Amino acid sequence: MGVFDSLRRKRKPGVLRGATKEDTSHLDAWANSRTGVEAFVEPKTNVTDTTIVLVAHDGEWTRRRIADPEAAFAFAKKRAMPIYEVAKVGYPQRMRDYMARQKREGRP
Repeated sequence: MGVFDSLRRKRKPGVLRGATKEDTSHLDAWANSRTGVEAFVEPKTNVTDTTIVLVAHDGEWTRRRIADPEAAFAFAKKRAMPIYEVAKVGYPQRMRDYMARQKREGRP
């Protein structure tokens, strides 16, 4: 086998992992332990299914897969949480500020 043979092999495309009960449980627990949480729906891409990003009042955030945009809106409505489409409104400034603070402090 030559050096580049492994690169020439055709690879099977990966299978996207769908949303699970563990994803929803994580989102619930995360939202219940923080204040001022808002939801942001990210559209499905070639790499990931639809995701939802929860952002707390201080900019801390988490992201998990969700079945589809309708499920994201239902998740937020059930919890009386504001929800936005990232493609339309973008991410909140407080989220970017939080990530910048984490980077300055040397946290991942």
